[in-house]
Amino acid sequence: MSDNRLIPALVIAAAMALGLVGAGALVGNGIVNARVGDRFVSVRGLAERDVKADLAVLPIRFTASGEVLSEVQGTIDADLATVRRFLAAQGYAAEAISLGRLEVADTRSREYGSQTGPRFILAQTVIVRTTDVDRVQATTRALNDLVRQGVVIQDFNGPTYVFTKLNDVRPAMIAEATAAARTGAEQFAKDSGARLGPIREATQGSFQILARDEIGDETQSVDKKVRVVTTVSYRLN
Repeated sequence: MSDNRLIPALVIAAAMALGLVGAGALVGNGIVNARVGDRFVSVRGLAERDVKADLAVLPIRFTASGEVLSEVQGTIDADLATVRRFLAAQGYAAEAISLGRLEVADTRSREYGSQTGPRFILAQTVIVRTTDVDRVQATTRALNDLVRQGVVIQDFNGPTYVFTKLNDVRPAMIAEATAAARTGAEQFAKDSGARLGPIREATQGSFQILARDEIGDETQSVDKKVRVVTTVSYRLN
């Protein structure tokens, strides 16, 4: 190869070498920048609010038993009339009261196979559904009046109290939880000598409805506590 051909080849090789060096520098800077940009802190924010149930469901199940089906049915019908009068005296409108299914058991049938005790056992359930939770509480305390009138109440577990207005408090509680998370993130950033950047990722946990004192079954508590936890990741600059 002549000197005239050698010089251009050397120039091209040098240019390629410089290009590779430059590309390598760009790749290196890209990795460094990615690592710096990936610095973040994840924190949780908690929001809680005390609420009161706004719906109550009160099931009253009563039974009668005997040897003659028609007579037992007559007792159940009489007890049903007594229960309706009791609930009317408690101040419930007719539309707040519904009738559940009638249960009939023949203890002499093959399914039960019992040869002792009454043959027929009938059970009827009356259901009260109302937004007047205070009235339901008072009714629950007054159920002894039904027992005194001969109504045999069975399997009574008390009313169920429900909070139905979660959507009304949801936006404000999410804002509170997010603000609490940011306060924690700012402290982390300060301690690490960094500056808090924008949100990198945010996850809202599910809302929980608990008994206010977190004791016992939430569904049997009029006073409740709503809780939500959000997890937020902030970039650090």
